[in-house]
Amino acid sequence: MSKINTFLKFIFHVLILFLIIISLFPGSLIGYFLYGDLGQQPDIIKNPFGTSINHFICYLFISLLGFFIYIRHKNFHKLVYVMFFLSIILEILQIIIPNRSFQLVDLVGNFLGVIVAYFSIKIYLSLK
Repeated sequence: MSKINTFLKFIFHVLILFLIIISLFPGSLIGYFLYGDLGQQPDIIKNPFGTSINHFICYLFISLLGFFIYIRHKNFHKLVYVMFFLSIILEILQIIIPNRSFQLVDLVGNFLGVIVAYFSIKIYLSLK
């Protein structure tokens, strides 16, 4: 169990690093790899909200993984605050990065991803 937990922690931290890189890179790395265009943002799911759903899905997935890994850790709530802080800071830093822009709907998507993950964990704990 310890090796699996260590591996999952490693994956979680790599995903956080990946999130930081794709958020702060001047242009869309995923758009470049998928379409050959740094200016094109990919849609994970076709929807009327545009690419903000990408933020929600990404933060939901990474937050769920981190929350499940650190569910029994004494500093679990600090991780929740870190995820909120990370979502704010990465979106605000996009103001000063070329070819990036701050968008309130992206910040809302980030927040909702973390909130849904947090309450999913709380529901899981109450049912367990």
